[in-house]
Amino acid sequence: MASPAPPDVAPAAPARARRRRTDLLVTGIALVVAVWVTSGLWIDPNGRAIKVNSSDQALFEWLLSYGARAITHGENPFFTHLIGFPDGANLAVNTSITVYAVLFAPLTFLVCAPVTFLVILTLNLVATAYAWFWLLSRHLVRSPLAAATGALFIAFAPSMVSHANAHLNWTAGWLVPIVVWRVIRLRDGRWLRDGLLLGVLVAVAFSIAAEGLFFIALALFVFLGVWSLSRTTRAEARAALPGVLRGLGVTAVVAGALLSYPIWMHFLGPQRFHGTGFDARVHSEDVAGYFAFPQRSLAGVLGLDTSLAPNETEENSFFGLPLVLLAIAAFWYLWRVAAPGRRATLRALGVTALVFAVLSWGPAVKIFKNYTDVPLPYALLNPLPVFNAALPQRLALVVTPIVGLLLALLVDARPRGRVWPAAFAVALVPLLPVNLLTVAREPIPAFVTSGAWTSVVPPGGVLATVPFTLDTVADGQRWQAYAWTHGQGEFHLVSGFYLGPGGPDGRGRIGPVPRYMDGMLYEVARTGVVPPIGPAEQAQARADLAYWQVDAVVLADRIHGAKWPVQHDALLMATRQLLGQGERIDDAWVWRIK
Repeated sequence: MASPAPPDVAPAAPARARRRRTDLLVTGIALVVAVWVTSGLWIDPNGRAIKVNSSDQALFEWLLSYGARAITHGENPFFTHLIGFPDGANLAVNTSITVYAVLFAPLTFLVCAPVTFLVILTLNLVATAYAWFWLLSRHLVRSPLAAATGALFIAFAPSMVSHANAHLNWTAGWLVPIVVWRVIRLRDGRWLRDGLLLGVLVAVAFSIAAEGLFFIALALFVFLGVWSLSRTTRAEARAALPGVLRGLGVTAVVAGALLSYPIWMHFLGPQRFHGTGFDARVHSEDVAGYFAFPQRSLAGVLGLDTSLAPNETEENSFFGLPLVLLAIAAFWYLWRVAAPGRRATLRALGVTALVFAVLSWGPAVKIFKNYTDVPLPYALLNPLPVFNAALPQRLALVVTPIVGLLLALLVDARPRGRVWPAAFAVALVPLLPVNLLTVAREPIPAFVTSGAWTSVVPPGGVLATVPFTLDTVADGQRWQAYAWTHGQGEFHLVSGFYLGPGGPDGRGRIGPVPRYMDGMLYEVARTGVVPPIGPAEQAQARADLAYWQVDAVVLADRIHGAKWPVQHDALLMATRQLLGQGERIDDAWVWRIK
């Protein structure tokens, strides 16, 4: 007979078993909700696309396939000439998601990039819920219900569901609690080990969501600064400071070593740019957006949503008035019952939420889509490096975890009275997420899937799609990804959906600076109007093709327009007037360039 377990171990075993069951339950709930949110894509990952953001979906699919190709072919993961030929594209200043591309490369090659994209998107939501549940249940609250409430809210908050419209970087919310946890652990005294771990984590986070990592660092700076200056915690902060600084020093060395090349590429490499081409006033959070309901929510499908965000992927606050009131009430109640040390934490949370809410409003007040000249603090930050490459409205993403923390702390405090459960229901039920809208996506043409393209483009040659590949017509990069992952070889694209130089005032722009031919065909695709084309235009087109070193120009029968229907007949007419009749190969018109 086995000897009985020691007295101090026996009680711990059931507790661990209960904890594992709770972990599995929360993870299972998160998985069900995540699959529900993305269910429109699971029906047919290759044939469906996210309706409001199929362009970003195509970009991330291409990045996943390129990253897989880079590690199998020994290519530079941060720069390529395969798009934007002949100048190339600096992927370090784009969202290259290198870690995801490497980890999921076997799946990309085994199945396809659209499936890899969908798997990562779904797992991002699940991992965000579990990571926050783990942090809350192990370190911040006692009640599993409290931890689950906060974690599930954060993972499926309006901002997360909004960014689930194809943003693999911003849905990687699991990075936040892990980074926060590792930073807090720096005060434990094991500064060498903890600094090393944090340095590796920073490198991983940079490769997945560099802008998000910047926001995490800013939020921690504000929170820890306010917490450390509180009278009741000042001595504790002073005692921990030497170890924390040593740990941060190790973090800087490790992260700097791992990120030295991508950071150099980002700031000093070829095809770099400084600042974004997006207007900070347009891409700032509407003040009223904090009180509005999001589109992909129960309230939204009932008609209570608004159009206060610049687009459906950027509803970064949109808590609804009931939740804003509940969060304020939660803060008030927790403050009343808190000990002095807990009040220091609440004060830091409140100040951080307020600071980032105000910063998210951008350089000037915008309310109900009315732009004003009332200046705001972000106007001072906007010209600064790094800030000038970020969108101020996304700073509102910092507020979501703070609201989730307040909800968890309130549930854990178990306030008496029937009003609190009713307040939770009124605040959270309208925000229950609904599935993302999807749309049928035009299939990759048989001209590509059959490998017929290799008969008109030599290995490593240059292909130009009609219209030229950009964010609104990203099919060319889908063709490239298919060719790579199916062992057909490679071709270069003269354009592409990526951020590069050439924008106003030295800032970035989407795709290369257009020449006559690609600019004209883009307008024909959008408007259906064919401008006069004579010998001068034909000569300019030939000069453009010679500059790009194009081997073939291809117009597929079916083209996916991300924002508007592509005018195919007008494109065929314009291309024929420029280049001649062309030849028919499978389901595409092809012009061989000599």
